[in-house]
Amino acid sequence: MKIPLYPLQFHPIFKERLWGGEKLQSLLHKSISSNQTGESWELSTVEGNVSTIANGAFAGQLITSVLAEFPNEILGTAVYERFGNQFPLLFKYLDAKEDLSVQVHPNDVLAKQRHNSFGKTEMWYVVQANADARLIVGFKEELNQATYLAHLENKTLLTTLNEIKVQQGDVFLIETGTVHAIGAGIVVAEIQQTSDITYRLYDFDRVDSDGNLRELHVDLALDAINYNTVSSQKHYQKNSNQSNPVVDCPYFTTQFIPLEGEIGVQKTGATFTVYMCVEGSFELELAGQNYLYSKGDTVLIPAALTSFQLSGKASILEIYIS
Repeated sequence: MKIPLYPLQFHPIFKERLWGGEKLQSLLHKSISSNQTGESWELSTVEGNVSTIANGAFAGQLITSVLAEFPNEILGTAVYERFGNQFPLLFKYLDAKEDLSVQVHPNDVLAKQRHNSFGKTEMWYVVQANADARLIVGFKEELNQATYLAHLENKTLLTTLNEIKVQQGDVFLIETGTVHAIGAGIVVAEIQQTSDITYRLYDFDRVDSDGNLRELHVDLALDAINYNTVSSQKHYQKNSNQSNPVVDCPYFTTQFIPLEGEIGVQKTGATFTVYMCVEGSFELELAGQNYLYSKGDTVLIPAALTSFQLSGKASILEIYIS
């Protein structure tokens, strides 16, 4: 007899980073073990970083094992048809105590050719930002390979980059090819393709714990960079008790739910849904069972669960594949 499916949570995978801090604990209540924790991978099938289920009958099992047993039921009929058993998205929280490196991600074609990987389109939702915190997103004006390399050689690259001051609730879609960096004093929820391919362009001449400069990927990045200007910030409505469209791209759809009370949710079974609670707390009621989530929690709703209730006072990111 098949085990009935239910909302799945996972043990976070923590990543120490030179630029990491302690806000994943103080703000999102994560049980980090280092004051330089930069990332909490909430749901991942990246090789070597596969999430372990934390709750219910499948607790202790890898998500990939359960996916292999219930692909249509978890992924959804349309997602399974498109991706097979692969879970196509990766969910994270990031705490940037210091500036991240200036970097770029390759598109699907380059990533497949060079790394046998998906590309890395990603979205940021700003959970918290210190006063005057900023992101780097794209160039101020159009460049080409030659002018870009000249700036890199002359150590003037930062003067060409577009800096945007941010506040809680701001959203950015970082398409492949967009040069970008998360600035100091920002915590983001990140939704991205399942990929860990990053080309580092500039790292403020920082050294690691052994005193070595971190590796740069200047040559690999040349063909990956979009040298045009971009418009990455997404503006969206915040109407209570409904799903407000935020990002709709070929890789994922994200909506914002300002929950104040109770709403019913109906799904078709074509795609899984992931909820990231970025403020407050809420309950999910399914077939007489109640599941409680609070700020910092991430939950995967298998596609086979098509009817349930949400109640509480919370800000929720709702992610699925169209």
